[in-house]
Amino acid sequence: MDNEIKTAAEAFEAEVLPRRYEVRIDRENLQAQDEEVPGTAGGKSVAQKSPAQWAYERIVLYLKKFEEQLDADHEVAMGFTGADAGVLRIVGMGYFDPDIITFYGADPAGGRMQQIQHVSQLNVILRALPKAVKGEAPNRIGFRLVQDLEKEAGQQPATT
Repeated sequence: MDNEIKTAAEAFEAEVLPRRYEVRIDRENLQAQDEEVPGTAGGKSVAQKSPAQWAYERIVLYLKKFEEQLDADHEVAMGFTGADAGVLRIVGMGYFDPDIITFYGADPAGGRMQQIQHVSQLNVILRALPKAVKGEAPNRIGFRLVQDLEKEAGQQPATT
């Protein structure tokens, strides 16, 4: 048992984290919340995961589902709210326990970008951008991130 003190609200929130609920008009397409998080990445149960790890794993599913709906001429990018930073073409993602999520990428002109965000401020807008390099296969970061989670959990990676 740890000596961490939690408010009643924090304890309640920790108990409900794995649950999800959504009402949608468009139910033909399965969404990320319809997917199971791939295994217990790193061998940890949900109760053992930091807020950053738990947020990271769920965002990975959103990225993969968004990419499944893109054509071969588009890649996933992340838009920003409340800033003139534009968009970030996502090429990597990570977390820093206990509460930081990081997105790595480039702007449409190719300039390097990195978004560092606290899980309590997490706000991700996924956008489709034309491929960075015409003629090459589109970059599918969501699929690679899911494979990494499955590998960590000791599962066979899903094929698509």
